Amino acid sequence: MSQASSAPRPASPASTPDSSSKVAGATYRRAGQDYFQKRTLKRSAGVWGLWGLAVAAVISGDFSGWNFGIDAAGFGGMIIAFVILVAMYYGMIFSIGEMAAAMPHTGGAYSFARSAMGPWGGLVTGAAETIEYVATTAVIVFFSASYANAITAELLGISLDAWVWWVILYAVFIALNAAGANISFKFAIVVSIISIGILLVFSVMALFSSALDWNSLWNIEPDPGWNSFLPHGVLPILFALPFAMWFFLGIEELPLAAEESHDPVRDIPRAGFWARGTLIVTGLLVLFLNTAVIGAEATGVAAEPLLDGFRAIVGDQLAAVLALFALIGLLASLQGIMFAYGRNMYSLSRAGYYPKFLSLTGKQQTPWVALLVGALIGFVALVVLDVLAKVDPDNAGAVAGAIVLNIAVWGAVLAYLMQMVAFIILRRKYPNASRPYRSPWGITGAVIAAVIAALIFLGFLLNAAFQPAIVAIAIVYVVILVGFAVYFRHRLVLSPEEEYALSGGTHGDPQAEGYDAMETEVFGDKP
Repeated sequence: MSQASSAPRPASPASTPDSSSKVAGATYRRAGQDYFQKRTLKRSAGVWGLWGLAVAAVISGDFSGWNFGIDAAGFGGMIIAFVILVAMYYGMIFSIGEMAAAMPHTGGAYSFARSAMGPWGGLVTGAAETIEYVATTAVIVFFSASYANAITAELLGISLDAWVWWVILYAVFIALNAAGANISFKFAIVVSIISIGILLVFSVMALFSSALDWNSLWNIEPDPGWNSFLPHGVLPILFALPFAMWFFLGIEELPLAAEESHDPVRDIPRAGFWARGTLIVTGLLVLFLNTAVIGAEATGVAAEPLLDGFRAIVGDQLAAVLALFALIGLLASLQGIMFAYGRNMYSLSRAGYYPKFLSLTGKQQTPWVALLVGALIGFVALVVLDVLAKVDPDNAGAVAGAIVLNIAVWGAVLAYLMQMVAFIILRRKYPNASRPYRSPWGITGAVIAAVIAALIFLGFLLNAAFQPAIVAIAIVYVVILVGFAVYFRHRLVLSPEEEYALSGGTHGDPQAEGYDAMETEVFGDKP
């Protein structure tokens, strides 16, 4: 989207033909149109395809993961955490919608931070999303494998090792995501509707079940000096926030589909609005009804809370069928989040922050290399954590799953915080830039979202249970930042995200302007 002429525009850094040029603390190299032709994406999604993608990415959080917040803070504390998270996601999605409409590039969070804070800010933010989405995919694969094995063991008498299921799930969904964006968006719509249908069926069954007991919402024994609403006090609300995020984690991926949306300027904000409303409703239904059916104490420690809720209503006779219901929700999110890490890694690779081969696209115009490499990283992480967790064999699954889940949430929180900072900077840095969509909450909404994200970040630092995740993330960041400082910083490419940042916002739509629109400005005429 073209920006106003009054937006700042840096002087051209080169006036003579050259193959490289130093700008903004980094060295850019000429890529040429052939480079981008090997990295093309196809516009395939309307507003409902984007809605399906956002809902699919998140919906498994209604099936499991959120409930550990009740164990941390009680049901009352979890309600407060949910309300806080709704405020954060409203402020954040409004802000992201504004930036995505102005910068319709696949880069998303990386693109926003790059324009506001330079190459290092873009890398830190983009890497946080890589960590978030690769780890979230691994979490979903981990739990999907458990459900799938239970189903096949019950119905077919077939039981496989966990790592075999991991390979199967990664392979199937790499194939699905690589088959074409149009297929991915249609699949997302279908599984989102099915998953919502399962949650609505559960809600109706719960409301008419004799197992429903509203008093059981408060059955956690309070600590001395506290009450049933906040059985462990006020501070644990901070520890419940990362688990409450599971109701919404992934909705922020929508800008990553900008170059595959028919009308990103209009449709990304609209899809974000409808997806957010959908997830608030389903989250509230599960939070209240699932907990009322099996009780707060049991819900807080349940590995499969929705499945346990179904069992409380109809008994164990249909256990395999109920597990299949839960598996559908997990598979919906597996598809949605895999789409996200593929596009995130693609955009950082296309610009040169990651190895450039990761951004290659095939005949179906999907980043199949990034999808494959992200899956390999996730698979190796699961294998390593599985080995380490077997030090405590009685709790191995919970340990491995919790570590990867915490890594995913920590990456998300850092990316959220950086994006809100970027929003505030861009409002001030480019006050006259064209913004086809403007956040109704403005800077205030971004500040609210940033403060809440910072609180969650603080909660991670204070909670000893999250330390293994923090150590793992620190190691990953050291590798990424050292690699960028030593090698990749000197080999960046003028991708659409970089063009927008370097031009002060005057280069905005790569598919209208051409993907190498700034190369002549920067490097001079081709020799």
